[in-house]
Amino acid sequence: MRKLLRAKIHRATITQADLHYEGSITIPPSLLEASGILEYEAVNVWNVTSGTRFETYAITGRREGEICVNGAAAHLVTPGDLVIVAAFSYFTEKGLLNFKPKLVFVDENNRVKELRSEVPGPDLSPGQTVSV
Repeated sequence: MRKLLRAKIHRATITQADLHYEGSITIPPSLLEASGILEYEAVNVWNVTSGTRFETYAITGRREGEICVNGAAAHLVTPGDLVIVAAFSYFTEKGLLNFKPKLVFVDENNRVKELRSEVPGPDLSPGQTVSV
């Protein structure tokens, strides 16, 4: 079994941090659906702005565009921070044959801007390959 990135919401903007709500990250339904992340699924949150990282679980938000970190992890974010939300899964060697992660890129309002299944390297554009 190998652990691989299964889903990622890339550079979402934190809109709220609620220290007094039970732990989790509130994510709009459209982003959960686009990424395939399930409600209550464990996710990693990587704060691009500050460099902090933590694990929590996803819950479905009521309003589009709102991303809220709840509970103790609220100390690790500030509204306006950019974050990456990632979910991983374990795959058998056979399950890897046709696997591609779901990558959701969002705009400044946390709306789906682009869907991809590949991660270009630092010097590559999406779809571009390198000959070896």
